Amino acid sequence: MNKPAYQLVIPAVYRQTHYVTNGHLKRIALFASGSGSNAEKIATHFAESTSVEVSLVLTNNLKAGVIDRARQGFSSGLHVPVLLFDRPAFYDTDRITRLLQQQRIDLIVLAGFMWLVPTSLVRAFPNQIINIHPALLPKFGGKGMYGHYVHEAVVAAGETESGITIHYVNEQYDEGQIIFQASCPVLPTDTPNDVAHRIQALEHRHYPRIIANLLAAY
Repeated sequence: MNKPAYQLVIPAVYRQTHYVTNGHLKRIALFASGSGSNAEKIATHFAESTSVEVSLVLTNNLKAGVIDRARQGFSSGLHVPVLLFDRPAFYDTDRITRLLQQQRIDLIVLAGFMWLVPTSLVRAFPNQIINIHPALLPKFGGKGMYGHYVHEAVVAAGETESGITIHYVNEQYDEGQIIFQASCPVLPTDTPNDVAHRIQALEHRHYPRIIANLLAAY
């Protein structure tokens, strides 16, 4: 039997009162492929919000840590439905796009999501998909430049600073319009792990705030 194109792996637990009392609720969908630390910071940031809701987590990785984080309520008791999908469902059908439209998603947030977003999804949500990259774009961007590979390249190049870039997503890796950047030093004695720790601190500090600012402007 073939694996289903996508399936819910965690039941939905919504705060139904929001749908009744707040007609202007802004809805976020989080895409993540890995541990989900950024997804957790974002979900926790909005856990008590009456104007913004993390409505759905989507992942292409059955072993992604974000699944366990969501199952445990993202440290704030906020249980969000998680959708697991495969490559054919993402690239060969419009199922994911239709689901996001049906859920009335206002902003799609990539939080450590490793696949290139298909053109059809980008066009369905113009200027409504954002990503965070662990370097100061346009440096150290493009296909294959993610996570530890970025930090290794930064150290190998002898850079004196690195940082984060939050940007809109277009049809190319890391080439969308830049929304925000923040930097941190890279010391001569730093290892890629040292840089990674500083970058993660910047991500956790700024990503939820920038998301909130964007949604406030919608």
